Amino acid sequence: MARLDRLLANLGYGSRREVTALVAGGRVVLDGATLKDAGAKIPVAADLPRRLTIAGQPVDPPAPLTLLMHKPLGVVCSHREAGRSVYELLPARWRARIPALSSIGRLDKETSGLLLITDDGPFLHRVISPRSNIAKRYQATLDRSLEGHEAELFAAGTLVLEGEKDPLAPAILEPTGPRTANLTITEGRYHQVRRMFAAVGNHVTALHRDRIGGLSLPADLEPGAWRVLSTDEQAAIFT
Repeated sequence: MARLDRLLANLGYGSRREVTALVAGGRVVLDGATLKDAGAKIPVAADLPRRLTIAGQPVDPPAPLTLLMHKPLGVVCSHREAGRSVYELLPARWRARIPALSSIGRLDKETSGLLLITDDGPFLHRVISPRSNIAKRYQATLDRSLEGHEAELFAAGTLVLEGEKDPLAPAILEPTGPRTANLTITEGRYHQVRRMFAAVGNHVTALHRDRIGGLSLPADLEPGAWRVLSTDEQAAIFT
């Protein structure tokens, strides 16, 4: 159970005073009945958007919430980094949600593809934990043709990136053309994929993530689009 005014304020519908005004104006309806008391306690579950409407529209999903986004090029994943962010692709009020939404790991501005966004702290930490050993697959387009030795080197677990001391964990390189390849890694070091190819004298000209664990980016999800991740899809990440 949650207090109505606190719940809606935490979902970004305004301050508690503004939410009280929404209720007083008859704009909040639960199970077909107009609510009159902003302090009323209501049950909160995943089906809330089917039961509660605000000004005739389904209420936003309550926490915990996890989204799957097809991140487009040209946007950043950080709340602090300059430039347009992935959060601007979501409804404006979602930037006022409590707890706040955060990306699970990051894709840089010039990388597209599968991005997870959540307000579920335990889920976030489980996905990024080294103990989970979750594989992430990237489609890379390269400036130069592959020479043939890269797959063996990446798989060896001996490659040390410039400026680092510890070797990378083994990674799987699958060439898909003379200058294209899929690279699957289990770590998340800074600009890792780009730096791995730089270490073998190549340059990544385009990068796209299409898979995290057992979860693939849906073919019908356009760049910039997103949807709520189902419980089954969340579980698939760890398979």
